[in-house]
Amino acid sequence: MHANSATMPAQGFRPGPVLLGGLLVGTFDLIFACSWWAIARDVPPIRIFQSIAAGVLGDASFAGGMRSALLGGVLHYGIATCMVSAYSLVATRLPLLARQPWHWGPLYGLFLYGVMQFIVLPLSAAGPAKFNAPWILASIVVHMVIGVACAFMARRAVR
Repeated sequence: MHANSATMPAQGFRPGPVLLGGLLVGTFDLIFACSWWAIARDVPPIRIFQSIAAGVLGDASFAGGMRSALLGGVLHYGIATCMVSAYSLVATRLPLLARQPWHWGPLYGLFLYGVMQFIVLPLSAAGPAKFNAPWILASIVVHMVIGVACAFMARRAVR
């Protein structure tokens, strides 16, 4: 296969920063969600993890105990790593994305929020979330921060 093929990432692509980014982004998002729902409604962290697994298992996730919580954690970190990976891979073709993380990162975060809320969740077994204006506003801000983190990790990944 030709070295400049559109299917191959740029020669300088490094997966280490992508994996680290997935870990950081996933952890930040979980801390945010667990803190928010613990304060707002006294929801324990296991329920947050189970609610993530509900995307695959539906309501049965909440009866699955630690097994469904573990599945939720794996899914969550997998999604977070995919978010960082997607930005990084696109940045190999559009280096401006990695050079200007403060500009493009928040926009990517808004894009991620939209994809999760309007495509992923409605198509999942969990279905769309109930309307909660404070949660929505906080989630949008958090996704913008996540977008910036993705952009900075991409900057490290495409060097």
